Amino acid sequence: MDNFDAYVGLDVHKDTIAVAFAEGERSGEVCSLGSIPHETTAINRMVKKLAARFEAISFAYEAGPCGYGLHRPKKGVGGFNRSAQHL
Repeated sequence: MDNFDAYVGLDVHKDTIAVAFAEGERSGEVCSLGSIPHETTAINRMVKKLAARFEAISFAYEAGPCGYGLHRPKKGVGGFNRSAQHL
């Protein structure tokens, strides 16, 4: 299993993305960053903000119609290749 400094969860909707993260260590901080617009500039700003704080980040998002659209432009970003399947 890979070790990351932070794990970021994205709840992806048509117009917004709810963002939360958990620090990689067991006693680390868990924090909701709220919602951002579902726009490339807002997503890039969020990734840069998190990358300034954490070196190795794993992103998880829904594997639905909105989540797959998020995956395409971020495919080359480290850790941005995990998706949660609907059960």
